[in-house]
Amino acid sequence: MKTGARETGIDLERFRLRRFVEELRQSGELEVRDGAADLADVAPALEGNARAVLFERLGKEGAQLVGNVMGSRARLARAFGAAPGELLAEVLRRLRATRKVSPVDATTRYLKHLAEAWNHTHAKKEAANKLEAQDIVLTGDKADLTALPVNLQHGMDGGPYISASIDFVLDPSNGWTNVGVRRLMLRGRREAGVDLNSPSDLRALYESAVKQGRKLPVAFVVGAHPADYVAAVMRLPADELGLVASLRGAPLAVVKCVSCEIRVPADAEWVLEGYLDERGHVEAEGPYGEFLGYYGGVKQNPVFHLTAVTRRRDALFQTATIGGRSLARTDTAQLNALRTEVMVWRALETAVRETKAVYATPASGGMYNLRIALRPRVPGEARNAIAAAFGCLANVKHVFVVDPDIDIFSDEQMDWALATRFQADRDLVVQSRFRTLPLDPSLSGAKTGAKAGFDLTLPVGEVRGIESTIPEPPRLEGKRFASVEAALADGPKTFEALMAALASRDGREAVLALEALREAGRLVREKDGRYALRST
Repeated sequence: MKTGARETGIDLERFRLRRFVEELRQSGELEVRDGAADLADVAPALEGNARAVLFERLGKEGAQLVGNVMGSRARLARAFGAAPGELLAEVLRRLRATRKVSPVDATTRYLKHLAEAWNHTHAKKEAANKLEAQDIVLTGDKADLTALPVNLQHGMDGGPYISASIDFVLDPSNGWTNVGVRRLMLRGRREAGVDLNSPSDLRALYESAVKQGRKLPVAFVVGAHPADYVAAVMRLPADELGLVASLRGAPLAVVKCVSCEIRVPADAEWVLEGYLDERGHVEAEGPYGEFLGYYGGVKQNPVFHLTAVTRRRDALFQTATIGGRSLARTDTAQLNALRTEVMVWRALETAVRETKAVYATPASGGMYNLRIALRPRVPGEARNAIAAAFGCLANVKHVFVVDPDIDIFSDEQMDWALATRFQADRDLVVQSRFRTLPLDPSLSGAKTGAKAGFDLTLPVGEVRGIESTIPEPPRLEGKRFASVEAALADGPKTFEALMAALASRDGREAVLALEALREAGRLVREKDGRYALRST
């Protein structure tokens, strides 16, 4: 008998979406709508909202739905127990670790349901602690996509979309589970359109199945911990169930689907099981408001056929924000940004010596505008960083490289660095004919695109005079002297150093002392502005 959750000691509540949402409630990052609401109320409530939103009673079923859970870097960082500025470092640390994946077998679930049937307080309490993704199982005619709280997200969308769905598919070549994020456009009770973007592992697996004339089983989890979504958007060669465990930083309990051999996290809120049919890209799907802030048009895409719906007894449905005028506040942009940063950081590890920080701006969809802070050791390293970023991801379009004294998370400092450390005829790197994404409307239908790099670093080894030194408030630190004259006898001093020399919190007495020395013909000024005594 396979090891169950009881024996492994895995807490099936720790990484629940519902638990994380309650943490957001406690921290003030959750807007709660406890009155009855219609599905048409969801999109306006989420658009541009700086907080996650929980609907307590949605639609005619009174369902619970949460949206925009990952719509800020602060909330993503909270999911990893890190500060926003330390999020990338924490994700990279977890990616280097290997975590266990443990099956939860059918016997464990049977005993739990048996305990629920007993009219015994202790037994019911034990059962409540063992909630899983298969507390409730719906198959046949009871499996119905239109019974789910799925809303129309954008005015010109082709229909209601399930947008927070994580797909799980088995790769028959190696037995690995591939994990990604896909949207599902409702076509009826048991059919949905699926966008298989290219290139992607799922598209390759599906097209291989089509060539063999067979269906491709797939399971979609809707409602998961943010770490699972981060794992799903990564593009790393591995069994991605293990990747989910690594990014959780804990062992992962998985359960086999009821209608196929795929295993999914046992703490999922909802699971939609089914298959992509063998006909290929044959049905219209779209339009849909895409991650770049524009609509994607109608595409020919595969059809998903629903075979089962399983869920937790108190399941919380989830929707993801995408598109619109406030890209930086969407789930998709924040997830894209973190994925971009991970991939670029890994590319920079072999391209340059001292990368200090990487940041993909969510306002550009989390992919197109990238900032890198590094400490150049030799001339040309900034350009090496630009070239590495260009090559590692098709989506990276504009790369800005700065010295470590610039905060790449600050739009103000980046704008200042661009204004004062950049000469277009010297520091601009432009290259063309790169593979790109067709969603970028500036391509005007072209198959390849251009990329630009902005070297905002100061020349390596250049002696920086006062004209390139950043002004800061005086700190009034340094040696103490009995007078301004005694301080200058020790060597040239700035006015700040003279105030410190007198332990002055005013400064006007230093002005008077300098005036007396000037009138006596004993004061001179150095080229850097420091005061000094005239040599006799």
